[in-house]
Amino acid sequence: MGKKYLGTDIGGTFIKLGIVDDEGNVSMRREVPIDRSGNETVMETLMRGIDALIAESGLEAGDFEGIGVSAAGCIDTTKGCVAENGGNIPNWSFTSVAGPLSEKYGIRATIANDGNCVALAEAWIGAAKGVRDVICVVLGTGVGGGIVSGGRLIEGAHGFGGEIGHFPTHADLLMTGDGKWSSHYETFASTGALVRRAFASGKDWPNGKEIFEAAASGDDSALKILDGWTDEIAAGITGLVHIFDPTVVLIGGGVSAQNDLLIKPVRDKVLRTVTPDMASELQIKAAALGNNAGMVGAVKYFIDSTDRR
Repeated sequence: MGKKYLGTDIGGTFIKLGIVDDEGNVSMRREVPIDRSGNETVMETLMRGIDALIAESGLEAGDFEGIGVSAAGCIDTTKGCVAENGGNIPNWSFTSVAGPLSEKYGIRATIANDGNCVALAEAWIGAAKGVRDVICVVLGTGVGGGIVSGGRLIEGAHGFGGEIGHFPTHADLLMTGDGKWSSHYETFASTGALVRRAFASGKDWPNGKEIFEAAASGDDSALKILDGWTDEIAAGITGLVHIFDPTVVLIGGGVSAQNDLLIKPVRDKVLRTVTPDMASELQIKAAALGNNAGMVGAVKYFIDSTDRR
């Protein structure tokens, strides 16, 4: 193993931790549950996990080049903190992350949005390895993702760039699962939207897994629900393709394993609707790195930011 980094990925339920080398290889991968009762802050849980990982590795903090953090929510990368929208992580908004980690461990730390980290990881060692123009769309309860253009992550002025799930795809508003009105892409294209679509059709399928299972067995209602849902996914991707002209579009999230019922129909629909010049070489496929993508991308973000210093 070459240079070593501490990679972490903070989600709504677990913090993933591991040692990542300068080629993206992950070792000593661990998961620590987030205390949603409020007895321990996310930062306390994170530092406890890092302490245990360092101790178990037999190394010292100074043996690592730095700490890369991937996290849900709007991340202000210039300040190394979480902005007002902390996502589904309890008491996460306005948390300072990079500074406290650097102070405690004596090495530099960075933090970036989890969707951006997935895009970086996939373009580094994943399904878009070596590709300079990549869009990654991560389908889950919401929709995340990131955009790599000309070999560089699009971040915007503060690190908020690439919030794919929040660009409007409809003029009309739709009621979301939390009782709010929205026209955002994730309101129509997330797995949560898939379940709401099934409920509106009179079907009591509680999650995407059951809908896909019903569709795979030939259930006409499930197939119709998936057809409408993949229309929404494809429409958003078509818009993004026309703006950014990528070589590869990756679809991530647990549902991305559904090739015949998700990846293929979305690919077919996008290629039918984008302009012919853009469709000629466009690839649309599943992301490859799964649960390691956030950690790997967090380290890639750290490495890239070090090179820019």
